[in-house]
Amino acid sequence: MTETPNPYIVDADTMTGEMRPIRRVVISLGSNLGEREQSLQGGLSALVDTPGISIFDVSPVYESAPVGGPSDAGDFLNVVVSADTTLTPRTLLDRCLAIEDAFGRERVERHAPRTLDLDLVVVGDQKIEDDDLVLPHPRAQERLFVLQPWIDVDSEAYLPGHGWVVDLIADLTGGSEPQQITRRDDVAVTID
Repeated sequence: MTETPNPYIVDADTMTGEMRPIRRVVISLGSNLGEREQSLQGGLSALVDTPGISIFDVSPVYESAPVGGPSDAGDFLNVVVSADTTLTPRTLLDRCLAIEDAFGRERVERHAPRTLDLDLVVVGDQKIEDDDLVLPHPRAQERLFVLQPWIDVDSEAYLPGHGWVVDLIADLTGGSEPQQITRRDDVAVTID
């Protein structure tokens, strides 16, 4: 993952004239409350409508059991989007949080069910360790519902600090307690 496919390509901020690099970004979207498919589609559409973000691929939809939440929580629908952005990681996080809020996301506890969840997985090769923003995502390597959709949109995906996504998937699906997710070809979200 690089900051930009061509390091000489930059995008000028139309308000300030500041030049910012184009970064490849991977965002995971999930929903396990309410109209899950509509929430995923709405979250994706909101990202598409965000200036400074250019989405070029969205994964198939996968269904997975919630991780670490209440035992009676519903299953998640998940997708991963791959995009280019000129937004800073902080601005991108703020936009993702605003989209979650617009879909009624309540932040009551860490693994609570949610109408919409957007997680920044990677933003270029940025490494950030703040209280509210860690990049790459600190648990992406443990989550098949992130890695499998990611490999669907980027067959050569690499998670900095952890390795090739295809190898991480093999680790999660092999062994004594393999993770399982189900591809839902009957459900689709699309770039509008």
